[in-house]
Amino acid sequence: MFDVAFEKKLGNFLLDVTFKSNAPVTALCGPSGAGKTSVVNAIAGLLQPDCGKIAVGGKQLFNSENAIEVPVHHRNVRVVFQESRIFPHFNVRQNLLYGRWIARRGPGTQLEEVTQLLGLEALLSRRPRTLSGGERQRVAIGRALLADPSALLLDEPLASLDQARKQEIVPYLEKLVATARIPILYVSHARDEIERFAKIVVVLEAGRVKSVEKIGR
Repeated sequence: MFDVAFEKKLGNFLLDVTFKSNAPVTALCGPSGAGKTSVVNAIAGLLQPDCGKIAVGGKQLFNSENAIEVPVHHRNVRVVFQESRIFPHFNVRQNLLYGRWIARRGPGTQLEEVTQLLGLEALLSRRPRTLSGGERQRVAIGRALLADPSALLLDEPLASLDQARKQEIVPYLEKLVATARIPILYVSHARDEIERFAKIVVVLEAGRVKSVEKIGR
């Protein structure tokens, strides 16, 4: 589902990453500065590698040898960042439906399905400023799902939350992982999160893949 092998020079930092994974959830972990977010950005099309290839679900998104570089808006890969980045002037329902508008590809995933999965039914009329950090992240994930992505990239979705808010959102992430029909790349430096959600762990260190581990459950 993820077939990644590319290089990118970022100042004095060389990102040289190669890994493959067919797991439903693949974790990308490592210390701060290891290059995790840069890998996410390269898969999403926000960062162009110097050379190599990136494929998700069998679809070539980047291949320097074949001059393939699929634009961001055609990759159909959605990213949920540390900060929810939902629209403050929209209520929850409007934020979610914006994801549906982005897709523009028929019925796809439905609002009711996503609100039930993420426990958002009682929040639909509320504005982001009235939500907890965990609730805002659930809305951001819901908006991404309603865009009918071919892959979901979760870039440290719990990093900005305190312990109470983390405990609030974890059950919903577990439901998402259990029911997802698309590959998920889960980025974190927290080992307990990774072992809870992922089956394959790609460990980054100083811009390179240190190891690829399988978690048995």
